[in-house]
Amino acid sequence: MIAGQNSVVLMDYTVKDDEGNLIDTSAGQDPLAFILGMGNIIPGLERAFIGKKKGDSFQVRVKPEEGYGERDEALVEVVPRTQFSGIKDLRPGMQLQAQTDDEVMVVTVVKLTDREVTVDANHPLAGKTLNFDVAVVDVRTATQEELAHGHVHGVGGHHH
Repeated sequence: MIAGQNSVVLMDYTVKDDEGNLIDTSAGQDPLAFILGMGNIIPGLERAFIGKKKGDSFQVRVKPEEGYGERDEALVEVVPRTQFSGIKDLRPGMQLQAQTDDEVMVVTVVKLTDREVTVDANHPLAGKTLNFDVAVVDVRTATQEELAHGHVHGVGGHHH
């Protein structure tokens, strides 16, 4: 089967930044499963699967605008440490959920002082070009239930 809109694709992958640093890999795990065209993975990678079939291997370079976006320095904020009084062992690198007027967002603690905490709401991969090595493990038609739920069920996907 050839991958197209609403196909379930199972992939093995390794992703590195431009310096060759390993960011993530599926090695030693079940393949990652997603429904093509549902936005389950970043756009630049998703488009690369169109027309692929089981057994295909390829590389794709995803620029920030097709991945996790450019960094936005307006999303880095210094807030009073008193807003974190209920959190034990607050440290740089810690990710927390923050409530704004409109949404819940994930922020990363980047700096601490006795009085202030600097947090960054950018995705950790924002601004990075991502280099994927991909192997297509399988391609199949998505079930109606998977399409209705917007994600893959079973191996490599969501289990209900």
